Amino acid sequence: MAKKATKKAEEKVKQEVLDKQEEANNATETAGETAGNTKESDKATAKKTDKQTHASKKKTTKNNKESNELESKIAAAEDSAKEWQDKYMRLSAEFDNYRKRTLKEKADLTKSANGDLLKDILPVVDDFERGFDTIEKSEDIDGLKQGMNLIYTKFIEFLRQNGVKEIEAKEKEFDIDFHEALTKIPAPSDELKGKVVDVIEKGYLLNEKVIRYAKVVVGE
Repeated sequence: MAKKATKKAEEKVKQEVLDKQEEANNATETAGETAGNTKESDKATAKKTDKQTHASKKKTTKNNKESNELESKIAAAEDSAKEWQDKYMRLSAEFDNYRKRTLKEKADLTKSANGDLLKDILPVVDDFERGFDTIEKSEDIDGLKQGMNLIYTKFIEFLRQNGVKEIEAKEKEFDIDFHEALTKIPAPSDELKGKVVDVIEKGYLLNEKVIRYAKVVVGE
């Protein structure tokens, strides 16, 4: 009986030792797994940190590159703006010189044209002077009238050659583009209603442009 109890106690102790050993092994395995997991976690963290660092460096490099490109574009734009400003200043100066030169040439041309016109009218003045001499010496009225008519015809031809012509007005429809009505009177006939009855002062065109309106009397 005593031997049986002793054997049972030994088996119990042996079982307890085995249980303790198994617990120790399990604890060791758990610790190893924990350490392994920690190591893997550290590796993952380190890898993630490396990726973030690499991405940050890459982003910084990209930003620096974009910044350099932007600075280059700004510098190029400033150079272009300066170049166009220089061109504008030169063109402005050239245009101002051209304008002044053109005005001077126009003034000189006007003076020259007036000189040629006055030169061409001098023969008519000569004819008038000769006519006045003839009037003082001659008693031939018909001859004098004929001479004055020749001078007048010559002067009208001179005007025509220079683009000047008389505006037709007598018994024409009143036209505000060519006529200036000084007054209105009862028309002598129905045909003259709204037409020019009399011309007080002749009008003239220069190259088809009115230089003096005809002053007229209109029938109503």
